[in-house]
Amino acid sequence: MAGSRGRGTVRAGRPRALARLLGVSVLAGVLAAALVLPWVGAVGVLGRDTAALFMAMPADLKVPHLSERVVLTDVEGRPFGEIAEREREVVSLDEVSPWVPAALLAVEDDRFHEHHGFDPRGVLRAAVLTVLGDTQGGSTLTQQYVKNLLIESADTEEEAARASERSLARKLVELRYAVGLERRLSKDEILEGYLNLAYFGAGAHGIEIAARRYFSAPAADLDPGQAATLVGLVRAPSYYDPLTNPEAARERRDLVLERMVAVGRISRAEADGYLDRGLGLAPTPRGGSCYHSEYPFFCDYVTRWLLRADVLGDTEEERLAAMRQGGITVRTTLDPRVQAAAQEAVDRHVPSDGSTRFAAEAVVEPGTGQVRALAQNLRYGFDEADPGTTAINLAVDRRDGGTTGYQAGSTFKTFTLAAALDAGIGYGTSFRSPGTISISGLRNCDGGRMEPWDVRNVGESSSGPHTMVSATRGSVNTYFAQLQRKVGLCETATMAERAGVHRADGEPLGVWSSFTLGDQEVSPLTLAAAYATFAARGVHCVPVPVTAVATGDGREDVAVEAECERRVEQRVADGVNHLLQEPFDGGTANGLGIGRPAAGKTGTTDGAAYAWFAGYTPNLAAAVAVGDVRGGERHPLQNVTIGGRYYGIVYGGTLPGPIWRDTMSGATASLPAEGFAGSPTAFGDPDAESPDGEDDGGGGDSGPARGPIFPTMARPLGTLSPRGTSETLSPRRTLGRSRTAGKRETLGAPRRPRAVRVAPVTPAT
Repeated sequence: MAGSRGRGTVRAGRPRALARLLGVSVLAGVLAAALVLPWVGAVGVLGRDTAALFMAMPADLKVPHLSERVVLTDVEGRPFGEIAEREREVVSLDEVSPWVPAALLAVEDDRFHEHHGFDPRGVLRAAVLTVLGDTQGGSTLTQQYVKNLLIESADTEEEAARASERSLARKLVELRYAVGLERRLSKDEILEGYLNLAYFGAGAHGIEIAARRYFSAPAADLDPGQAATLVGLVRAPSYYDPLTNPEAARERRDLVLERMVAVGRISRAEADGYLDRGLGLAPTPRGGSCYHSEYPFFCDYVTRWLLRADVLGDTEEERLAAMRQGGITVRTTLDPRVQAAAQEAVDRHVPSDGSTRFAAEAVVEPGTGQVRALAQNLRYGFDEADPGTTAINLAVDRRDGGTTGYQAGSTFKTFTLAAALDAGIGYGTSFRSPGTISISGLRNCDGGRMEPWDVRNVGESSSGPHTMVSATRGSVNTYFAQLQRKVGLCETATMAERAGVHRADGEPLGVWSSFTLGDQEVSPLTLAAAYATFAARGVHCVPVPVTAVATGDGREDVAVEAECERRVEQRVADGVNHLLQEPFDGGTANGLGIGRPAAGKTGTTDGAAYAWFAGYTPNLAAAVAVGDVRGGERHPLQNVTIGGRYYGIVYGGTLPGPIWRDTMSGATASLPAEGFAGSPTAFGDPDAESPDGEDDGGGGDSGPARGPIFPTMARPLGTLSPRGTSETLSPRRTLGRSRTAGKRETLGAPRRPRAVRVAPVTPAT
């Protein structure tokens, strides 16, 4: 019964097939008449009318500039990543092995050089073979090229579907465009266009990427067997994919080789030599995304930066279109030696062993803002079941693919020092700095009076009278709370903003009593750039990951330079540089020296939610944050084992500090050992030590602490409204928010570049 039904189906289908053959034959005859003999009366009225209608159809198909890759290179010009909607590298026909067009024409269009876009003989032959059970396509190579062009140019899924639908109307449009192309382009131009446009599977668009994907060789070096393998893919790239279906791919390759023999492109003996071999694959991993980059997080950061900066266009739409079009080489600021040093350091001290604890670091060049490295221990990936992977760049702001930041702890005391020096307060300024103190009288930038603030030190060892020098060396909380009151809370926050500090979540800086103890969530990149302001003697540069963008169309390269301007008076920066060398001399950074002049500051938030180290030489600045990706407040760095070492509490000097030290030791090895400028005389004795109980009138109640160390604020607090700075933050208020931060430190541990504007938009992921 089944067999009879099958025979019945064949019998029933044969008349329909014959009818299709007759229709195709008539169509072929009419179109042949339209193309070759439209003026011959013997064609008849129907032929003349059809020919006129056909020739009146639009024929001027625009050949677009093919989309290519955006290639990222490091400072040495070495590619390390690429971005591509379609991974492609356009090459000329001269850069393609002659075996490729030989194989392509043999199997797809052996009369390519004889027809003018439409081949009646090919259509009839395909129709006959189809009726006989061997389904064949009758399209010429030019028609296939037209179809691919229409798909490539489609702006919507609907347009792409129309370009590939199986209908007579689509075939007629395709034919008319093919005839028009044949009149405008040479055969070699059509062949070259086809080979660059065709899709070969596995994400490979164009013959050059296909050759590298499957054989790790340029298209120019392909032998007949390799050429036959690749050419065989264009009919059905997924089915004949040699990486996933090698048996089908080999059968298809052998068919192509046999066709090459049949049309005289290769001898029987040569073909047999390849028929007896395997496919000989030597695949190269797929590219086209940051996932495949050598430095995926830096790649992702550059991609997002390009979508914000005006180097590729004035609007986000223009920039996105430029990225999709590609054909661009982006010269980045990444220094592979610095990156290697940073990556090795974070991996050594906080290994990615499936733990949720992280270490993230950013390295910036003072005076240029060029980002030299971004490193983190968690690997780039999207496996939610693997806590050792993440697609979040832990070293940058949220808008750049990062997080909402981490409270920076005592690293913010640096900005209190700068604000004090800027106000003419000298090194010898002294306060009695007991273990606990209550600070009152603070006002925010809106003039609002703050509630009393209770502060405490880690232990009695850091208590007592202190000057700016000794308090910086020991990172004494109660001293800096009084210094902030003396200079002004708003003035301290304004100085931080002038140095380049902003919140990682994009919200305005909040001005809270505990600002000096680092209650603001920032990214390592932001803190590194802010510290680089002091390394550059007061000149702040907005971080930039790109030095130039080069296009492949002969246009002039666009050079990129960060926006740099003086934000801090030079003598103030020099004073800060002097003070921040103190922690290395028996202070909280003791033992973290790198064999050359360096300045830096440890930071640990209340309860050890996060630990930091930020520091610099005159030619390089870096900031390291360590925490738990699940949230440091709920998962603090207490009683933890990291890298096989147990920590009762992770301080800024015990884990982030060694990461910074190892990074900077390797990163600066090839740089000149520059020193800092001398301490300005205006700030007094650079070695001013603890006074004998003298006090400079800080005031306040030094009695027992009352309530929590950093109480929740009961009233709305104003946000930062800077005065005399080059940038203005949003004037809106931050209402009903509270910040709790503390500090626990351990003692004894080609053309002139142009600035690029960065638009305040969040790019699409």
